[in-house]
Amino acid sequence: MREGAQVWNAARARLGALTLALALSAAPAHALDRLVFAAPGADKDLLDRLRSASLLVSAERDKTTDSQTVFASARADYGRLLGALYAAGYYSGVVHIDIDGREAAGIAPLDAPGTIGEVRVKVEPGPLFHFAKARMKPYARGTKLPPDYRDTRPAYSTAIVDAAEAGVAGWRAIGHAKAAVSGQSVVADHRSATIASEIELAPGPRVRFGALHVSGYERMRLQRILKIAGYPEGEVFDPEMLDKVAARLRRTGVFRTVAVTEAETLGPTGTLDIDLVLAEEKKRRFGVGAEVSTTEGLNLNGYWMHRNLFGGAERLRVDAAAEQIGGASGDVAYSLGVRIDRPATPVTDATAFIETEVSREKVLDLTLDTFGFGFGLSRPFGDHFTAEAGISYVNETARFSGAKFSYEVLALPVALTWDRRDSALDAHDGFYLKADLTPFWGFGTSDSGGQIKADARIYRSFGQDDRFVLAGRAQLGTVAGGTLLGTPPSYLFWSGGGGTVRGQPYQSLGVSFARQPGLTYQTGGLSFAALSGELRAQITEKIGAVAFYDAGYISTGDFFGGIGEWHSGAGVGMRYNTGIGPIRVDVGLPVSGRTGDGVQFYVGIGQAF
Repeated sequence: MREGAQVWNAARARLGALTLALALSAAPAHALDRLVFAAPGADKDLLDRLRSASLLVSAERDKTTDSQTVFASARADYGRLLGALYAAGYYSGVVHIDIDGREAAGIAPLDAPGTIGEVRVKVEPGPLFHFAKARMKPYARGTKLPPDYRDTRPAYSTAIVDAAEAGVAGWRAIGHAKAAVSGQSVVADHRSATIASEIELAPGPRVRFGALHVSGYERMRLQRILKIAGYPEGEVFDPEMLDKVAARLRRTGVFRTVAVTEAETLGPTGTLDIDLVLAEEKKRRFGVGAEVSTTEGLNLNGYWMHRNLFGGAERLRVDAAAEQIGGASGDVAYSLGVRIDRPATPVTDATAFIETEVSREKVLDLTLDTFGFGFGLSRPFGDHFTAEAGISYVNETARFSGAKFSYEVLALPVALTWDRRDSALDAHDGFYLKADLTPFWGFGTSDSGGQIKADARIYRSFGQDDRFVLAGRAQLGTVAGGTLLGTPPSYLFWSGGGGTVRGQPYQSLGVSFARQPGLTYQTGGLSFAALSGELRAQITEKIGAVAFYDAGYISTGDFFGGIGEWHSGAGVGMRYNTGIGPIRVDVGLPVSGRTGDGVQFYVGIGQAF
């Protein structure tokens, strides 16, 4: 008999829900005339939180104000607004939502009004509650509780949730993979406006990593997957190690999806098995790009890449470029480079590479033909820091007015990169630091010395919805130990153009050098500095504007000694957001220096820096 009543009650509930849906769908959809939202005594921050939580406010903003939507939103807003109050530490709040003078909570669903003229929302927050007691047990050594979960602090409900998550994370960090919240007591004293909170945890046993079960791979060899992943089977469980396993595999670029999942239960020996599910990307990829400016002309570049050349995540990349097409120099520059990277070589977190490049370019008075070959290792240290070191051979020929100068060096390039930008193509916040040190040993008439370079960028957003961004860049470089005559020109420095000083012609600032009587030409300097500043403003969702100022300096001596000269440029630009990166159009004018040559136009993809 009792089972029959339960079945009837369930059927009646389903029939009621269907009747309500039919009633609402049949009701006429008259638009809401007015919404009044008030929270007496609330500060601006709390009012903004409440409005953000309200479906009624959202419906009015989106102009979805038919009576069905308004009524459903009003009924749902009681819980949403109370949740927003609890999150902000208000536990005595009272919410009133009147629909044409009637409390929405008192209107039966089947009596939903066909027309709604005015809705009034009134939220009385009451006093701000504080923690009389904020406790957790048992507490794992090293657990980092949120600072808001403390005695006497405002009793945000979010602090309790964060504390519970931190407590579980603390136990997991020392090997208790199945730690969980076993109980929780939250008692509110409305007379004293205080909360007594106690979170109980069940750490469970300390476990070790069990077997790794890999699936979803097609062309990759399993032994290479295991080598790249560096899975620590048999070691004490550590969730950070699982994050590293996934990051190593994603970094190869071979996989579209990398999913790491812990087994639901422990094995018979107390170990925890892990499932690794992979989905591979397409083997090949290519891309093309273009940039045009008034003096440089048209620059075209492209690449072709194979992500998994031999089944071990070996990445082959071929880059080609044709530059200065139709430029002021009258000569076309080109470059062709090939690089192969092999991850987990010789150790898990290192990547070995071999690269070679041939190029020709016209810089001021010199035509440079360069061949380079090198190999080395790169390694990330965490998510933001990368180091790279190698050995390279460079053979270079410089030509000027029938004269020919040859250079041959062996170099040991080392690069350190610290990248904390929120986006590489369109950064709004963060910073980027890169330092390069390249000692080189010359053969024959070539000098020995070292090139030092640094590139620092910083970004800060401000204003409503972070509509404005201040961006700054500083570049420094010098060649120590070498001379202008004996240093390969590709190791020297020039200024001007899109990468240094906009508004000035491409690589237009160098130094004059007399190699012999009657043979004076413009070449690069031994020291270089460049400063750039931008103010970026987002006008619409897709369109942005930029104002910029750049300055560059070149000198004849190392560490900024000798004779030097500055030039500068300024201008404005537009940006069109494609979703991947902005299309950039800049117009620059020379401000100071002898190398100015009128208006310069720059078009490209991504921000200038």
